[in-house]
Amino acid sequence: MLAIDLGGRRAIVTGAGKGIGREICLTLARAGADVFGVSRTVADLDAVGAEVVGHGRRWGQLAVDLRGAVQAAAIVDAAETSFGPVDILVNNAGVAVTGPSVDFSEEDWDTVLDVNTKGAFFLAQAVGRGMLERGRGRIVNVTSQAALGGLTDHAAYCASKAALTLITKCLAVEWGPHGVSCNAVAPTVILTPMGEQVWGDPAKGDPMKAKIPLGRFGVPADVASVVAFLCSDHAAFLNGETISVDGGYSAQ
Repeated sequence: MLAIDLGGRRAIVTGAGKGIGREICLTLARAGADVFGVSRTVADLDAVGAEVVGHGRRWGQLAVDLRGAVQAAAIVDAAETSFGPVDILVNNAGVAVTGPSVDFSEEDWDTVLDVNTKGAFFLAQAVGRGMLERGRGRIVNVTSQAALGGLTDHAAYCASKAALTLITKCLAVEWGPHGVSCNAVAPTVILTPMGEQVWGDPAKGDPMKAKIPLGRFGVPADVASVVAFLCSDHAAFLNGETISVDGGYSAQ
């Protein structure tokens, strides 16, 4: 059988407290990785950490609102203090502030772009410096189906995730020659608390679901399993790719 073995590796996962991030932390831990979780809520991190430790792996955490270089540097320092050099970064943290473009505020625009794009880039930069020195590392960015086409009321979110998709390719080109790969996963609607908030109304969710050939929205494990694969040696020759985890939505 094809087994994912991440034994001895150390990972940072952002947006670790709930939903996709929580499942990524647990999936990496089951595969043998030590995990450093980043979220804004201490209680959420405590709960995930207890489960990671229950799988026999080491856990570290930092509660911070990741929006730029200052927070990114603090995360890397805390992670390396907890258990040494970082081998894996999963940029999963994200926010979805939605609304009609004609009324969308500059404050909301800045929030979405700061968290989804700026924070992810500067954390990749901060982690990447050490990876480049050591000549190895894996970065996985969680983008979105929304990076690949327009969605009503999602201008800022689509822009932020499209930017992260191109950042993924830029890092792959720059850092690949030095042993550091960068890939992305692009999920469709995933049934997390945030997904339920945006798409839980059947009047809005059912038409979107009807566009997915497999006939359902995703669950966090659908994304986490692909992330774990990209972090593993099975993906050693993948670099700069975005894998759509969308039940066939983008195939149409």
